[in-house]
Amino acid sequence: MNIFKQLYKSIYSPKDIALFRFQGIGKTILYVFFLTFISILPSVIYLSTALTSGLESAETIINDKLPDFSIKDGHLTADTKVPITINKDDFTILLDPTGAITDEDVEDEGNAFALLEDQFVFAAGGRVETYPYSMLEGLAITKSDFVDFINGIGGMKWIIIPVGALFIYLFASAGSFIEVTVLALIGLLLKNLIGRNLNYRQLWRMAAYSETLPTLFFTIMAAIKTTVPSSFMINWFVVIVVLSLAIKEIPKPKKVN
Repeated sequence: MNIFKQLYKSIYSPKDIALFRFQGIGKTILYVFFLTFISILPSVIYLSTALTSGLESAETIINDKLPDFSIKDGHLTADTKVPITINKDDFTILLDPTGAITDEDVEDEGNAFALLEDQFVFAAGGRVETYPYSMLEGLAITKSDFVDFINGIGGMKWIIIPVGALFIYLFASAGSFIEVTVLALIGLLLKNLIGRNLNYRQLWRMAAYSETLPTLFFTIMAAIKTTVPSSFMINWFVVIVVLSLAIKEIPKPKKVN
């Protein structure tokens, strides 16, 4: 059975998930990587579009609408005593030398970048990256320097986007393997409660395919930019239910007279 058919079967068929326990571990690992790749597509798309449109808007906004500012000795100073927020084309730029805005506030803006009191923050596709000014030790950056820097990033965006996508994929893959491993450990408890004869290796394979339904659901929600309340709890509830149903599809061990 090819990987696409396995994906389709795993959405609705605990019986097929149970059968996948006999396949090679290499094929299951490949499936986890494949499922992770699907899950990060919305984030990568939003990252690329936000970076492209954001850089185009940023130069104009910084030149025309932001006051003079400088970054020196790890801190931002600017000709304003209050935070400045500018929205343009589904992108937000923030300038705050006061310390009132946090990186969580920037994340809430969706696609945004911010010059905060002691760090630069970039948010796109539900992910946030922070870069403290202390990394620029010994350097002083002014408004015009920053515009030149943005132009430089714009020229390198077709390098930055693939590299950023690769890092997202690697971190997401690590998280996926950890989640499957934990779910398989939970499976050891479930198989004892349900009364089925399974070993950990078989449960790990079944756990990987049990991740399919919630992964696709949350990928679709991310694609349409819809926030799901209590997503962490919902995800774990669904995968545990799917794994339980798959374990129940395993024949009961025969009683020895």
